[in-house]
Amino acid sequence: MTNEASTTGDEIAVTPRQETIELLEKLIGFDTTSSKPNIEMIDFIRDHLQSIGASCITTPSSDGRKANLLATIGPLNKPGIMLSGHSDVVPVEGQQWHSNPFILTENNGRYYGRGSCDMKGFLAVVIEAAEKFANARLTEPLHIAITYDEEIGCLGVPHLIDAMRSMSIKPRLAIVGEPTDMRVAIGHKGARAYRACFTGRESHSSLAPLTVNAIENAADFVTRLTAMGRRFANQGPFDEDYDVAYTTVNTGVFHGGTQVNIVPSHCEVEFEYRALPQQDNDAPEKLIRQWLDNDISPSMKSVDEQCGVELERRYAYPGLDTDPHAEVTQLATELSEASQPIKIAFGTEAGCYHQYLDCPSVVCGPGSIRQAHRADEYVSELQLAKCEQFVERLRHKMSES
Repeated sequence: MTNEASTTGDEIAVTPRQETIELLEKLIGFDTTSSKPNIEMIDFIRDHLQSIGASCITTPSSDGRKANLLATIGPLNKPGIMLSGHSDVVPVEGQQWHSNPFILTENNGRYYGRGSCDMKGFLAVVIEAAEKFANARLTEPLHIAITYDEEIGCLGVPHLIDAMRSMSIKPRLAIVGEPTDMRVAIGHKGARAYRACFTGRESHSSLAPLTVNAIENAADFVTRLTAMGRRFANQGPFDEDYDVAYTTVNTGVFHGGTQVNIVPSHCEVEFEYRALPQQDNDAPEKLIRQWLDNDISPSMKSVDEQCGVELERRYAYPGLDTDPHAEVTQLATELSEASQPIKIAFGTEAGCYHQYLDCPSVVCGPGSIRQAHRADEYVSELQLAKCEQFVERLRHKMSES
C-alpha cells in the first residue's frame, strides 16, 4: 500500500478524443457551483443519454432547483456496474484565474476550467462513451450516476441511494471518478462537520465578571477541540497508508462580538473531524456533546438560564475501507493498469455507496486532487486519455465476445 500519489508527468504522448473535449467544454459551460441550480446540466445529460436508449430517472432536491440522475444502459434484469460522479463545483470567488473559469481553455496539453479535474473531466469521458455501451451487447448493465451537492458534504447522494434501494435490482459495485491520477483508491476518511452557537449575555465590559461572555466560552470549547486533535495525533489509532495517518480535528470558522468594550452575546464556531474508517465515527461527537451538555452549557446557564450552546450537525459522510482483494478493487486495478491500491486524504461518495447501498466501491478518476478547488484548475490530456482507455476496457469487459 502506498500514500496518495502526486501529479504524474506526461511521459506518454496520448491525447483524448475530440468528442470528449467538446463535451467537456459544454459541461464546463454550466455554472454548477453548489449554491446554484444544476438542473440545466442534468437535463442536458439526461436528454443525450435518453437519445441513445438509456433508461433515466431523476431524484430532485426538495426545492426542485437540483437533481440527481441515474442512467442505465443494457439489460435491466441484472445488477451491473456503476460509474459515478458529482455535478457540482466549488466557487471561484476570490480566486485569481488567468482565464474564464466557465470557458474551457487549452494550453500546453492542459484543459483549464472550474470542474475540469473535479470532476467534469470524468463525466465527459463516461457520457461520450455511453453510445458505444448502448451499441454493444452488454452482459450486464452500465449505470451512470450523477449527483448534486457533493462539494458541501455529500448532501445529494442519499436521495439517489433512497431511490436505488427501491429498485428491484441494484448495482453490484461502483467506481467513483474523483481525481486520483487514475490510480485505484480503496480507502478514505469519513467526515462530520458542525456549527456550535454560543449565546451569552451582553453587557458593558466593566461588568464582565457578572455576565456571560459567549466568545470566552467558545474559546474554551475550541481549546478542547484542539486538545482532542492532539490526542489523536499522539495516541492514534494510526493507518500509515494515509498521508495524515490519524483522525484530524479542525476549527474552520470562529465569529462573534461587535466591539471591545461590549461583552459579546453571541459566537459561532464551525468545525469538523475526519476519522479513519476503522474508527468509531460516533465517539468524537459523543465526547463533544458531553463537554457542551455537562460542563460548558450548565456553567453558562448558572449565570443566566437564557444562555447556553446549541450544536448543529452540518453534514456527515462515512469513510471508505474496501478490501484490496475485493472484486471491485481487482476490476478497477485491471482496467487502470495501475500498481497497488492507494488511500486518499479527501472524502467521496464511495463511502456512501459502500455503507448505505451495500455496493462495494473504489475511487478512480482522471487528474490530481492537487489541482482541484484552486484557481486555474486543470486536467491534462494524458489523464483524460487514460480515463478513456479505462472506460473502453470496461466496455470490452462487459460485452459479449
